[in-house]
Amino acid sequence: MTAPTRDRKAPAARKAPAPRKAPRRRSPRFDTSIKHVTIHGHKRAYRMCGSGPALLLLHGIADNSAAWEPLMPALAERFTVIAPDLLGHGASDKPRADYSVAAYANGMRDLLTVLGIEHATVVGHSLGGGVAAQIGYQYPELCDRLVLVATGGVAREVSPVLRIATAPLVELTLPLLGIPLVRSAGHVALELLRRAGHDIGRDVDEVMRVFDGMPDGGARVAFTRTLRSVVDWRGQVVTMLDRAYLAESVPMLLVWGEHDGIIPVAHGHLAHDAIRGSRLEVFPEAGHFPHHTDPERFVSLLFEFVDETRPASHDGVRRRDLLISGKPEGSATSAA
Repeated sequence: MTAPTRDRKAPAARKAPAPRKAPRRRSPRFDTSIKHVTIHGHKRAYRMCGSGPALLLLHGIADNSAAWEPLMPALAERFTVIAPDLLGHGASDKPRADYSVAAYANGMRDLLTVLGIEHATVVGHSLGGGVAAQIGYQYPELCDRLVLVATGGVAREVSPVLRIATAPLVELTLPLLGIPLVRSAGHVALELLRRAGHDIGRDVDEVMRVFDGMPDGGARVAFTRTLRSVVDWRGQVVTMLDRAYLAESVPMLLVWGEHDGIIPVAHGHLAHDAIRGSRLEVFPEAGHFPHHTDPERFVSLLFEFVDETRPASHDGVRRRDLLISGKPEGSATSAA
């Protein structure tokens, strides 16, 4: 049994907090430097610090664990924090391999096993949110809670930029991003979108940071293979909603930016309506990176969520009955 969660959205009348950036410096108390372990012959990079219940942090596509590093010292005050570089990303190897969401879930199970972690609260951003949800589905015994931040895998709609990036042979054009003139032009275009009020322009610095994380051919190939496993020219091809009824015993927090230009906040409302007992928090001034726009609020929200919920308990008989009967009649999941 889990303690009831609160269905709460950010009040409309709340004054929007000014965006705050966590300082990008290492805490002298916690070592957040990159470590390595080899699994199935491939080097896996990860950051790990702190003590207490485990907290697994999963980054988005083309990103890496450095995206979580500014938040790790605060989280490590209460948790054992593990922030891996997914295979094909960051300092992890980039082999010719399976880059599907299910394969990433397998990789996280193996990493936690090697590190001696039996279960964790799983936090995922964007692609990492889809991986987190997949872990909850494939390995429910590993998952105490789910925190999905601007997560992929809810509905079809996604930024046209990502649809274009799935086009055939697009990986041959990605090296152009390394040319200073092309990069400058891209930055100018994003800045113009920001000034024009387009939501994707809010994340100009984050988008350019992610582009910087694809410096070589291996990273670019891994990016396109990963993207094509979840997106095509019509939008997202993977959805968690058809299995959401299985997660109704898992405490779930959904976090979104109101001005997300990559995965619209409407997906957050859809997931919240579909998953009974979930809690939705919308950051009014944020885009696709609400945990970077207001890291203090995000950390505080995460602490509050863990304090107010109990880790999920898993009943194999109940799960089997749900799989046999399908989606419960009249549930929010069925309506969605």
